[in-house]
Amino acid sequence: MVQVRASGRKTYYFRERGDEGKTSQVKIADVEHIRLNVVRELIKQRKAAQTQAALAAFANPYGEAPAAQPQGQVKEPAVSSPLLATFVREAYLPYIRTYKRSYSCDVSLLNNHVLPFFGDKHLHEIGKTDLVDFINARRATHKPGTINRVIILMRYIYNLALKWETPGVDKNRVSGTPLLEEGNKKERFLTSEEVDRLVYCVKMSRNPMLRYIVPGLILTGARKQELLKSRWSDFDFDTKIWRIPMSKSGRARHVPISDALALLLESIPKTCEWVFANPKTLKPFTSFFYSWDTARRQAGLDDVRVHDLRHSFASFLVNNGRSLYEVQRILGHTQIKTTQRYAHLDQNSLLSAVNEITRAAPNVLGEGSRPKHLPDITRAPAVRTARTARESKRKACPHELEIIARAEALRRGIAF
Repeated sequence: MVQVRASGRKTYYFRERGDEGKTSQVKIADVEHIRLNVVRELIKQRKAAQTQAALAAFANPYGEAPAAQPQGQVKEPAVSSPLLATFVREAYLPYIRTYKRSYSCDVSLLNNHVLPFFGDKHLHEIGKTDLVDFINARRATHKPGTINRVIILMRYIYNLALKWETPGVDKNRVSGTPLLEEGNKKERFLTSEEVDRLVYCVKMSRNPMLRYIVPGLILTGARKQELLKSRWSDFDFDTKIWRIPMSKSGRARHVPISDALALLLESIPKTCEWVFANPKTLKPFTSFFYSWDTARRQAGLDDVRVHDLRHSFASFLVNNGRSLYEVQRILGHTQIKTTQRYAHLDQNSLLSAVNEITRAAPNVLGEGSRPKHLPDITRAPAVRTARTARESKRKACPHELEIIARAEALRRGIAF
């Protein structure tokens, strides 16, 4: 049955009669989260499980205790859960298709990793050990980043199964599986001299818009798609704010318009609603890799990626004394941890920082100043000479001689 509330929310329910003859109502899921054919399949599985339970009770009329569960064996729920492949196909994919921007990435991970490895198992049969087996099987052929995305995807699938109260799923059985250490984060930051070379080669490019795109990325720290899909209406020159309607986090964010960026925008010809439009199509570029690749190679920067311009933007700000909080706000990061990766300090800044100690403690390499409560020790060399003479006259005791002999024998490798 479907319950319709006054708010318009619709929910699937299943009515069943218990052993005592009482009718109970079991919630399945909201209509917007699950399809009708999936609901029918779940009800069919629940009825089949109830029939098996009734047969088991008939075979055990005196209520004898069941056989003890072998130690270490996973206890199966009373109601069987659907196959992972069925749940993904009938419930998960239709749901994420409506909102998830990385839908195609999820489909690729499911088809290449999740379904071949876990698709023929029921949700209640999969545990952390299965996920560890998957990690060990993929470790030799795939990078840690790919394996981590599969782990995160599996966690999300189980969270949705719990949220929708899927029969047979009583907990997230893969929660707590640790992610692998990726260690493949590239940190490439341009110097001022490298920026000069890149700008020169960009202006020589056959792509007439590359001379605006690359400086725009350097001056704003924006992501490539954020800049390419910007409209003239997004820029408010009165308040000096550029509004990005859809960022990576799924929310709008605002970037201040610097004086240099304002001059760059004034120099761009207005041919359509898009600021950095392709002159041939008057639409945003789908890709400008070939012109970018030519320019970076001419500048001797073969290893620089487009996203490294965003890294360099943050590096320039921090190296010039701006705080991580300011950089976080401009880049649109939700976590300061992400900003700390971009906030790279060059060697000159680090040297300047450690040299501050000489200003704080200028006499650390000097003679120092005698505390007032201590006596004058200017005769210290003479005192040390007299003490050395006295020590040389002292006779060594037999125990000291024995210890010295043992140490010398050990040093030479001779048995003592």
